[in-house]
Amino acid sequence: MLQGFSTTGIGSMPYSDAKEACRVIFECVDIPFWPQLPKRSFLESMIPQYSEGFPFVRVNAGDIYVERPEERAISLFYEAIEKKAGFPISEDYASGFYAFLDILKEEGGKLDVLKGHITGPLTFTLGLTDKQKKPIYFDEEMRELALHLLKGKVRWQIERLQPFAEKIIIFIDEPVISALGTSTYIGVDMTDVSRLVGGLVSFIRDSGSISGIHCCGRADWSVVLSLGLDILSFDAYLFGDTLSIYPEEIKAFLQNGGFISWGIVPTGETIKKVTLKELIERLEQGFLSLEGLGVPGDILRGQSLLTPSCGTASMEIDDAMRVFSLLKDLRNSYAKD
Repeated sequence: MLQGFSTTGIGSMPYSDAKEACRVIFECVDIPFWPQLPKRSFLESMIPQYSEGFPFVRVNAGDIYVERPEERAISLFYEAIEKKAGFPISEDYASGFYAFLDILKEEGGKLDVLKGHITGPLTFTLGLTDKQKKPIYFDEEMRELALHLLKGKVRWQIERLQPFAEKIIIFIDEPVISALGTSTYIGVDMTDVSRLVGGLVSFIRDSGSISGIHCCGRADWSVVLSLGLDILSFDAYLFGDTLSIYPEEIKAFLQNGGFISWGIVPTGETIKKVTLKELIERLEQGFLSLEGLGVPGDILRGQSLLTPSCGTASMEIDDAMRVFSLLKDLRNSYAKD
């Protein structure tokens, strides 16, 4: 189902026009993904986009926080969890998703793979706070209810994408994983990391879909790989050498059918001057360092995907287009081999 050196994107894009963002996606990558458009609306930012339907959330003039609602609202939320109906994402919160579906309906047929995404439970609960700026992660009930919310958002996406593809990939975006163990996140229990993030991974897989985790920083990959995921997505441009610290874990992951998604095309200012030749050299360096530590090269290359290093929402449109142009050229370079 997944082919070596296939391309996809992380999620966010710098457009305000959802149809234009989707056009670029369908033209530039092998595995289409629906675009998140935070420049269009604050509601499409990483935390707000998946907060809709959470009874505790209040959104006000570009700010988001939680407060305790009336008990009836909480009861209704528990009832929705029990019904397992999923938690919808409206067009105001995800215009790119609806434009994406419109194109799929117009085109007809069924693709091999489509990609969706969800903000990870750690990033969500540590990023969403009360008025005193205390993250809801530290409220056990809120933390668990947030996990149910995110599972419902995943279920809702899968159900709407399934008619258009044989398989659905859901990436869990967890940038916070790279900061665990630092002073910023003292009090975050590693058992909760496994239970929360691992629980969402299992939920995606139990739904018959492919689970991935994207982390755009340096992380303890042994912890991430222990969560049972299918795809490890990381910033290979800046942190390509970090995988070589965990050769045995990488080898076991690949031998169990896992894929590594190399975020080799940078999404920062470097994109203005980076060349295709440099990207190929960096990617090859990553391959060779793992091969030198005993990771089988044929399996490694056959189970590698290519992506931008992160989302492109913070970029200028011309720079984002260069990201996807280089990604396409990189894919074509390996297709010739």
